Amino acid sequence: MTVNQTNSSIKEYITSHFIVGTMRLGKWGVNMSSFEIEKFIEGCLENELLDFDHADIYGSYTTEADFGAVLKIRSDLRNKIRITTKCGIKMVSENRPKHEIKSYDLTKKHIKISVENSLKALQRDYIDTLLLHRPDFLIDPHDIADAFTELKKEGKVNHFGVSNFSISQFDLLHTIFPLKTHQVETSLLKREVFENGILDQCLKLGIRPSGWSPMGGGVLLKKSNDTRILEIQRKISILCKKYKADADQVLLAWIRKHPAGITPVLGTSKLSRIKKACDSLEIKLTHEDWYLLWQASSGEDLA
Repeated sequence: MTVNQTNSSIKEYITSHFIVGTMRLGKWGVNMSSFEIEKFIEGCLENELLDFDHADIYGSYTTEADFGAVLKIRSDLRNKIRITTKCGIKMVSENRPKHEIKSYDLTKKHIKISVENSLKALQRDYIDTLLLHRPDFLIDPHDIADAFTELKKEGKVNHFGVSNFSISQFDLLHTIFPLKTHQVETSLLKREVFENGILDQCLKLGIRPSGWSPMGGGVLLKKSNDTRILEIQRKISILCKKYKADADQVLLAWIRKHPAGITPVLGTSKLSRIKKACDSLEIKLTHEDWYLLWQASSGEDLA
């Protein structure tokens, strides 16, 4: 595959520079009203962000429905946005009384039931991208491929991907059914994907990854007594002065510097931070800038 072909396939899958996370919009976060969700969606669209990241479990199986209630009223928004949702984690919840323990389930039966539930909750006829939320240690790739094939044929899901898989787990499924993306945790505090080959795999296959928790769960933006965090923050402040930017903008620029084209998932519920994230696109870190933060995070000089 040539570079141009790789870039073309990436562009077909995601055009937004960032994906907007929804986990904190509902009961697990600020618990927005329908009016507030509506204004949040409109604000994201004004910033040319079209992609929204869901999961069936968010808000203990309620956030998709909260979001869908807005799309039911504002049908004009339905066709302006793209929705990613995830399935495969079975949580104990009053909204899922049959779940006796937390477990992972990537059987064909569970995947198809989950999609039907998400479609109903989101008030949509199809899902743009379905991700398998966590790897099931009892994974049967042929069973999953059958589910994906049927969902694609039925017009219920356009694209398929995974989240938090290992290289071997990704390969196991991708060799049977072509995947479009891999969502991984990535930040200066979670650098494993830069070293374990997952991003190399994405580059090789022309698959654009997305990155959740780019701010390290907010830890990198808060006061800390931890020596490692303080050193990272000190180096971030140097780049903030250099680029006349805020810390969160520098962190996003650091992730986006990687040639795999990682699309950060924004976990904020504030439109002001959404706007700041979009403004960070103007920041073009140098190689030395990037490694300045890498070495601060690793706590040691390069070999």
